[in-house]
Amino acid sequence: MLTQRLTFARLLRLFVSFIILTLSFSAYADSAAEINIGVKETLKRFRTDVPGGSEFLAQAKGVLVFPTVIKAGFGIGGEYGEGALQVGGKTVAYYSTAAASIGFQIGAQSKSVVVIFMTNDALTNFQNSDGWKAGVDGSVAVVEWGAAKDINTIDIKDPILGFVFSNKGLMYNLTLEGSKFTKLVK
Repeated sequence: MLTQRLTFARLLRLFVSFIILTLSFSAYADSAAEINIGVKETLKRFRTDVPGGSEFLAQAKGVLVFPTVIKAGFGIGGEYGEGALQVGGKTVAYYSTAAASIGFQIGAQSKSVVVIFMTNDALTNFQNSDGWKAGVDGSVAVVEWGAAKDINTIDIKDPILGFVFSNKGLMYNLTLEGSKFTKLVK
């Protein structure tokens, strides 16, 4: 019984630490100009790293780009990043992404996330939401392909697609389920 209380107390402290860490991310929020620079560089990398990526982006109705999403955890984990929604190549709104998790995890990583809306309905539903959650308000298909494959050779029919990059290229077997996207005032 005493061991359970100590474990619960440790878990509670970790959770409180996580909340404080998450709130501190918003204290160091990027400016609109900083986000726009990061979005431009991330899309440039997407076009370079993904064969056929430029043509694919040309078909998109909207693109939500998070240049840097920091994920950290020690038992309890979380991630946070800020980005922009572009329609027709122009930024129309700024968003944050956040997610939390519990389980065996330790460490930290940085990644870039690109969410592409392929239909007007999917884009409109996202824009009209007040805190859109992947997997609840809409399903995001995370695209995976081999290094030599052109993205145009993949049969993609999903209305919302996600791409996750690390500093070393595309990251495989990742999910965006549970990530919450919230509109920011910049």
